[in-house]
Amino acid sequence: MLSGEVELYDGTAWRPGRPGDFYFVPYGGLHGFRGGDHASMLLMFAPGAPREDYFETLAGLAENPLSEEERVEFMLRHDTYWV
Repeated sequence: MLSGEVELYDGTAWRPGRPGDFYFVPYGGLHGFRGGDHASMLLMFAPGAPREDYFETLAGLAENPLSEEERVEFMLRHDTYWV
């Protein structure tokens, strides 16, 4: 975590994250984020995963929102499931 606060779901419980904290999600690990109003996180994928489209699309949603059908297709394409 660089700034702000975010909670991470690690597959069993929600864990708070504050500046300086480090989260590790194993490859294929169930995880989720919540909160984060004005928070900054540095994400590293190793080995690298093809996630550019996912994050670039998320960044542009404020100006170009997806329809419900587009959102569902986008999330499924990127193995993202909202619970």
